[in-house]
Amino acid sequence: MRNRTGDFIWLVLSVLVISNYVTAQEGEKIELPPYSKYKDPTTKVWVNTYGKIRVGKRFFWDAQTHFRFQETEETPFVGQIAQIYNRHALGYIYSKKVNFSLGGVVRINFNTDEDSIDRNVVPEWRIWHQYQFAMPLYSAMIYHRIRIEHRWTQGFAENSDYIFRNRWRYMFRAKIPLNDHKLKPKTLYVSPEAELIMQSGKAVVASPMEDLRLTTTLGYILTPRLTVAGGLMYSQGQDLVNGGNYKQSWTMRFHMYYSPDFRRVKNKLPEIHFDD
Repeated sequence: MRNRTGDFIWLVLSVLVISNYVTAQEGEKIELPPYSKYKDPTTKVWVNTYGKIRVGKRFFWDAQTHFRFQETEETPFVGQIAQIYNRHALGYIYSKKVNFSLGGVVRINFNTDEDSIDRNVVPEWRIWHQYQFAMPLYSAMIYHRIRIEHRWTQGFAENSDYIFRNRWRYMFRAKIPLNDHKLKPKTLYVSPEAELIMQSGKAVVASPMEDLRLTTTLGYILTPRLTVAGGLMYSQGQDLVNGGNYKQSWTMRFHMYYSPDFRRVKNKLPEIHFDD
């Protein structure tokens, strides 16, 4: 009886594997390498702004603009513009340490391949929702962020079809004051961060791990409404076309966080921990 049960389980697993393989073969056949291959790391520079604009007692406007540069053969390290992000959402403050957001993204992708004869610019569209939780730990603040994105991407080739994918993102982040016992104006802080980005969709055959990002940032709180920061990020992830190939990058990141509040003083809530 045990052998029959074991044989049945192996039969079911074999059918599932074969079904997935056949589904993958509907497009171009993909041959995985015998072992993982890591591409040479690229260098990038990101300049990001994060705005949390209070528009009501419980609502805020999440306005983000990112300029991302990537190295090329002619311009190493900083390189040329690779993406421009416009990410916006309407956020809801559930409590002092919990908030949610829902919105859209327009990302402009630039072709950084100097030998390419394809288009130079293509748009990318996303819908995103986010759930962020903050918790104090001694003098530090710990953040857990879950972000889910539904994205439509297109290649640079003329008349290429859009590909739909989902992204599943979890980020763990800490903000630790260095020259004070709490996070307040004129405080210097260090912020270690780790984010795992998974993806799913018909085009994702053997490459579910899109990116693993490890970052250390140094920040300075100028005022209750303005913070600046900069840091270095290492990332690696599977190539979408062939999951046996891994891409790597080193990225310098520069941030500005601003949170204007134009409401009357009597309508303002206590400080909310929703820095991204």
